[in-house]
Amino acid sequence: MGYVSAVPPPQPPASAAPDAAEAPDSKSGRRSVAAALLLGALGATVVLLASGRVWARGSAAVGGGSLPLTADGRAVTGLPAALAIVGLAALVAVFAVRGRGRLLVSGLLALSGLGGALSAVASADDHRALDERAVTATADTAARVGELTHTAWPYVTACGCVLILLAGLLALRFGRSWPAMGGRYERDGSPRRRTPVAVDPDRPEDLWKALDRGEDPTR
Repeated sequence: MGYVSAVPPPQPPASAAPDAAEAPDSKSGRRSVAAALLLGALGATVVLLASGRVWARGSAAVGGGSLPLTADGRAVTGLPAALAIVGLAALVAVFAVRGRGRLLVSGLLALSGLGGALSAVASADDHRALDERAVTATADTAARVGELTHTAWPYVTACGCVLILLAGLLALRFGRSWPAMGGRYERDGSPRRRTPVAVDPDRPEDLWKALDRGEDPTR
């Protein structure tokens, strides 16, 4: 004849499940922060460097010959570089705000990347910058650039802007779980309590230090 034990089997602690559930979230939060910072910084660096490269080449007819002309990205359009700087500022500001403010800044970060990419692609075959330089070089308002060619740097700039866009999308998706800086460093305006330092009346240097701190060494 068998016996049934009245003692229930041991149960795992109730806190084990929440801890196991929170671990993946914290890891994904740290990974998304690192990825967003890397993408944003790398994208802005690529945009600023590529914007300074030659985007277009051509020549202007001068007398019986031709004058070679070039135009870098900032001469063609300064919008991608400007938006890259805005994106960097927004990437830093994401960690300085909370709630709806973080959502708005994350949207600004994503829009900076999107706007820069569209601007770079739209200006990839632009010739107005070289036409203006042809007018300046020849002193002829009707002068136009000839033998026009374009480089791949506008598309490199667009790729950098896409990285900024991806950083913004990560901030929109995971930004709520990211830490905010300044919380423990902020002061509420209340005076700090100063812990009095023990003063040895037999040591003159302790008395002078107490006076320097504005304390009464006789207390």
